[in-house]
Amino acid sequence: MTFLTGLPKNWQNNCYGTRTMKNKNFENIFDAYQLVAGAKIKGKQQDEIFELGVYDALKRGYTLYPLEHGVKYDDFSVIVSEKELKNNFLIEGGKDNTAIAA
Repeated sequence: MTFLTGLPKNWQNNCYGTRTMKNKNFENIFDAYQLVAGAKIKGKQQDEIFELGVYDALKRGYTLYPLEHGVKYDDFSVIVSEKELKNNFLIEGGKDNTAIAA
């Protein structure tokens, strides 16, 4: 394979536009206590990012809003069950909520 521009073989790793939130601080969902409104959710197979909305008891699922470049789109949403969230999505790792002793 010949490189016309002389770029190294892994030049895509230096591109920031395509690597915005790939597996950055995302972890598996183990418990419903992790599912808080406003959390960032990412599909295991896709690179799309969603913002978690409130739980809708009538529809028995959580509302997901698409999130792109930090902008939440309220005009489109998806209802996803807790089981599907646990099996097919990752959640952004939260900050440690331990109290600092004074």
